[in-house]
Amino acid sequence: MRSLLLISSILCMIAVFNLPIGYYTFLRIFITVTAVLFLLVELENGLNFWSITFGIIAIIFNPLMPIYLNDKSMWVFIDICCTCLFLYKYLTSKN
Repeated sequence: MRSLLLISSILCMIAVFNLPIGYYTFLRIFITVTAVLFLLVELENGLNFWSITFGIIAIIFNPLMPIYLNDKSMWVFIDICCTCLFLYKYLTSKN
């Protein structure tokens, strides 16, 4: 499970480059699934910072009802923030 955090971090960092739309569709699906999985894990400990964070990430990257931001710089900011969050969680996670 911990490796999903590292993979998600890498995928979000790659997303800051101009890539085909297929990559961003894949990214939405992968990040949403990862965020929901970790949301469920974190909810076992009750409502905390990480459960809220993963919930927000799942909403932002949701592929079923996508949020469209026409400004690429906004998505770059979101991708960098998600990269940092996933990487931090990976580095501080025990499992």
